[in-house]
Parts: sequence; C-alpha cells; structure tokens
Amino acid sequence: MTTTTADTAEQPTLQRFQPADLDAAPEVNALLERLGLGRLDQEGLASFGGRNDNWAGRTSGGRQVFVKTVARAPEGGSPQLDRALAFEHLAALRPAGSPLRTPAHLGSDRTAAVGVYALLPGARSGSELALDDAFDDDLCREAGRAVAALHSLPVDRTQDSYGDGPAIDTEEAPLPPMPWLEALPWSTVQERSMGQIAAWRLVQDDERVIAALHALRAAERAAPHAPVHCDLRFDQFLQHDGQLHLCDWEEFRLADPARDVGAFAGEWLFHATYAVFAPGAGQEEGPAAGFGLDHAEIIERGAASLRRHTPRITSFWQGYLEQLAREGRTPDAGLAERAAGFAGWHMFDRLLATAELHATLNPVARAAAGIGRTLLLNPSGSVATIGLAQPSGSSR
Repeated sequence: MTTTTADTAEQPTLQRFQPADLDAAPEVNALLERLGLGRLDQEGLASFGGRNDNWAGRTSGGRQVFVKTVARAPEGGSPQLDRALAFEHLAALRPAGSPLRTPAHLGSDRTAAVGVYALLPGARSGSELALDDAFDDDLCREAGRAVAALHSLPVDRTQDSYGDGPAIDTEEAPLPPMPWLEALPWSTVQERSMGQIAAWRLVQDDERVIAALHALRAAERAAPHAPVHCDLRFDQFLQHDGQLHLCDWEEFRLADPARDVGAFAGEWLFHATYAVFAPGAGQEEGPAAGFGLDHAEIIERGAASLRRHTPRITSFWQGYLEQLAREGRTPDAGLAERAAGFAGWHMFDRLLATAELHATLNPVARAAAGIGRTLLLNPSGSVATIGLAQPSGSSR
C-alpha cells in the first residue's frame, strides 16, 4: 500500500510501504538519540521498499529523517556502510555549487550498520519520473553533470581528510559475477525464480556473450579508474524542490566510469523496451507485456520506442561531457565504447532482477536480452546508435 506525507499530499511522491517494526531494530532509535535527533515512533512512519529495512518520518526532536540498515558481514562490520561512508568523506571535498547533490548524511553506526540521512519530503524518484515521461532532456543533462562531478572528485587529496573513516574500496565491482557465467552455485539456484534461471541460461548458453563479458572486464581493468557509484539506476535519483539528488552509495568504489555511463544508458534502453507495452505508455492498449504479439510487431514497436527514448541518453552524455570540461578533464578514448558494453550488461542485469517474480520469460524480456546481446557483441558499432557520440580527447 502506498501513502503520501500530509504536507505534500497534492504531489506524487515516492512509493511508500509499511516499515519494519522498530522494536525489532532498537539500534535505530539508539543512534538517533546519540545524534541528538530524538526518537522515531512507529505510528506515521513509512518505508520506501528496497533490499534493506528503512524508515522515513519525523523524529520527536522535529527532524525529518530517512534511516536505513544494510547487511552486516559475518565477521562483523558492514562493507556496504563503509563504502557509503567513504563516499561521504570524499564528497565533503565538493566545491560550492557542485551539480552532485546528495541527501545530507546525519550520522551512522558502523557496528550496527545503520545510516541516518535527511529526508527529502515530497521527492520523486527517477523511476517515477521516467514512467510519467517527466525525466526529460533537462533532467537527464543534469544527471550527466552530477555523474561527471562524481567521477571528477579528487581522490588524490583525500588522504588527510579521512581521519577514522573507511578508505575507498578498490576491489573489483561484483557484477557481472563472472563465475556464474559457467554455472550458478546450487545455493543460488535454490534462491532464484524459474524466470531468473531462464534468464541466466540466455547468458550461459551463449558463448559469444560470455566472451564479450570477459573482454569487457579486461577493458575495465585497463581503463582509468575514478570514484564511481556502481549501482546507478533511475530509482537512485531523487527530484526535490526542482533539483536532482543522487543517493544510495553502498556500492561506491574506485572503478571504471563507463559503468555509471553505461548503466544510465541501459536504464533508458530497458525502460524503452518495456514502456511501449505498458498501460499508459502512449500506445493503443494491446497485449500486456508483449504476449500475443509476434516477433515483427515487437521489433517494430520496440524500435519506435528506442527512437523516442535515446535522445535522453544523448542529453545525459552532453551534460556529462560539459561537466568534465568544466572540471578540466576529458574522457578517455575508450569510455563511450565500454559504456555501450556496460549498457548491454545492464539490460541483462535488469532482466534478471525483473524476472524474480516470473516463472517464464515473456517475449519482451527476450527482446531486452537481444538488445543487450547486440550491445555486448558490438559496442563500438552501438555507440552512436544509443546516443553516446564517440568523444575526442586523450586519456586523463
């Protein structure tokens, strides 16, 4: 069930759900009280869903907060929270007026793996904006500037600023999980839906896709690394008071900037593939999710949807390049091509996620996989097609 806050009821807001019982998470109010923010009462709280328990509401001290827990490692601590805190330390070096905006971090408990952030009342997620066709060219350009500002953060100046904070993670990003290209662990098979297993078979049965993913990993290792979000999706963007914010830094690390650029492009490509078949997608009503459509109809309607949505990728890319220029930087020569490859992987990644609740893959899901395959097998030939004109310039 979704709700809205009373003071913004006239505006569409983030989807909200019933939050977990605070009595089962005493560390939340314990941290809030140590921070001098007061306590949260279960009544009136909301949750934004997602993998982690979270609570949104006003404390007894009058502060509107968003609190989330993240996974704890068996040996103690939380790598996810450490990565988020590493971002907060680095983000403190942003110049005034930076296009990279984030909800204010109010405090964390590294032992309990809890973080507290300022709530943005009435904010709309990028997912909602995209569904409403409101994630327009201007917002995409703003997103590009924000991501470029992130990639330009001065990691070489952070040594003295960290104090007791965690260092930036330099481990290779976990996705795609390369061992799974050969076979899924039995424990993973038991946890996956039949739709997800079918989606994995599309990858595992395709030797050319597997080879392309290995080549992409090799290119990533050789590329210049920078501070990267590494989990960029529409729902990580929040629009609040006319400004775009980027959140959820649990996968933040030094990595290939092409990951973020490709993920944003992949989000639009995946959205375009599904939006044409969704109710209210600007098309006449037809078979849900592509069932009942023949292959030619799927290709025709999908191609038209891609043509409508790829200008958003171009706007993002233009904003990205503009901000890099302001930072006195240029993209490395292979960035756009690697980004096209990562956009291809993103299509598979989102397909795997959406297949969680399904027993089979519908025709549109297979069309999305086909687009991902094309991008992976021919990233250089896909750069212009998906709106990432090959930049000129040397490696930074």
